[in-house]
Amino acid sequence: MAAPAGDFDVENKFLHRKTSVSTNSDGNRETARVVNPGGDLESTEEKDEGTQANNTFDKRLRVVVLIALAALILGWWISSTILTATRGQWVVRTVFAWSFLLIIAFRFIPNSVVTEPIAAVWMPYVQVPWYKLPRTARLTIGWLCLLAIVFGSAFGLPLTGNSDYGHRAISVLGLFIFQCGFYLCSINRSAICWPTVIVGLFLQQTIALFVLKTGAGFSLFKYIADLANDFLSEADVGATFFFDAATVAKGWFFVNVLAAVIFFIATIQMLYYLGVMQWMVKGFAWLFFKLMNVSGAEAVVAAASPWVGQGESACLVKPYVDIMTPSELHLCMTSGFSTISGSVLTAYVALGVPPQNLITSSVMSIPASIAISKMRIPELDEPVTRGHIIVDRGDEGKERPVNALHAFSLGGLFGLKVAGQILTNVLTILSLVAAINAVLTWVGHGFGIHQLTLQLVLGYIGYPLAFFLGVPSNEILRVSQLLATKLIENEFAAYLELSTIQASSNPLSQRAFTIASYSLCGFANLGSLGIQIGVLGALAPSRGKTIATLATSAMFCGFISTLQTAGIAGMLV
Repeated sequence: MAAPAGDFDVENKFLHRKTSVSTNSDGNRETARVVNPGGDLESTEEKDEGTQANNTFDKRLRVVVLIALAALILGWWISSTILTATRGQWVVRTVFAWSFLLIIAFRFIPNSVVTEPIAAVWMPYVQVPWYKLPRTARLTIGWLCLLAIVFGSAFGLPLTGNSDYGHRAISVLGLFIFQCGFYLCSINRSAICWPTVIVGLFLQQTIALFVLKTGAGFSLFKYIADLANDFLSEADVGATFFFDAATVAKGWFFVNVLAAVIFFIATIQMLYYLGVMQWMVKGFAWLFFKLMNVSGAEAVVAAASPWVGQGESACLVKPYVDIMTPSELHLCMTSGFSTISGSVLTAYVALGVPPQNLITSSVMSIPASIAISKMRIPELDEPVTRGHIIVDRGDEGKERPVNALHAFSLGGLFGLKVAGQILTNVLTILSLVAAINAVLTWVGHGFGIHQLTLQLVLGYIGYPLAFFLGVPSNEILRVSQLLATKLIENEFAAYLELSTIQASSNPLSQRAFTIASYSLCGFANLGSLGIQIGVLGALAPSRGKTIATLATSAMFCGFISTLQTAGIAGMLV
């Protein structure tokens, strides 16, 4: 039996849009008749001929436009390579130019030109022999490879600063304990996909080595972060129109962050109309399905979080949030909690935090958040975007945009709604924390404790966590209190406190400072909890209860994901 219109067909993994079919009493399709204002009847066949002619013209026009665009890009690349002013950026410009040229070329060249030669080698010599091995043997090989890179990184690289192999060993032990904790807290241990976990941890370690130990790795990710930051900062122009340059320069959350959210969502809506975002989601669907067996939608959110932020990254897959499985929703929130965004990178660098630490931590947390989330809440359903995805240009009906500019306008209106929900949730949650702290302080006065707050309590509770990161013993309490400040308030307040400590007469050692700067690099705090609930709740109102139920678990998973990244950094410093 055919699936109802608008429902999800599990077998074919398609989103079916609503259609209208007209049949006669014999079950045969009737010829549709359309009445024009003059009363004449026009047959469907005639309309189809006109439509076919228009489609042919559109295809020819598209070919001409693509060829002209390719010529323009090629000319730009040649010019920027020759000119002295831009010659120093030839690597970046070459990558961008030829990426777009290849995309245009493969609109005419079948993918089989590339895929068939690769498959001819990969299938018989790699994939087939690998899957002939028993599953237990494959998992054993995977675990051995993971252990090899972990122990090789911790004990095979030279020591730096005040590090020693004892503290590196504690960092390795902490990584093991974190995985055991997530296994014990899993809602369904038998459903955990261990290849996903192994590949995620392996990629995290590989990224750490690439970025921390090679200049090319750091330069690459620094450029991406700067690019995202520069793009989001364009929203300041619009904010300046409504306020003034002095107000925008203060970096207020209400002005700068919410303006960036509205601008970004409007842009993404336009890119959805143009089909750009669908193309990106398709690519990620294939890549992450092959690497980590996760869906394309959740992979896009996880990969975008370090560059555009937790709220904006979820908007990248707006049409699919409402049909995500609980495991997908949990991963989308976990990835947002485990990273920071390019828009706040400059602010933390200004506080004295090395940009290398911030970039590396965020990028390493991408595979870590996937591995951790899939251990905590394994996938029990079949995601729509696993393996392949259908192109969706937006909602049908009266809200369907008629052109790119209309899509940008509708996206701005939706961004305003999301910004309002963010503002409301952040204000109420932070106010609630302040009220709880006031009550605790009042109670503490009865015991002679003058500053009894959630931060103080969690600072002592988090002592073991800081220990397993490999922090030197005489600095564990100070680092754990920084972690509590980050969890209760936000990472900006924690980095500000860290900056004050480093400027004092008793700063943290280089090892403790490096681990602290990594462990604070994430949005896992109570304020961001409101942001995640607000954004995803606006994107999928029907999933509000599920989102609220999963949000706290995702926040703690993101928090531990960042700590795990800090522990791995502790193995390498």
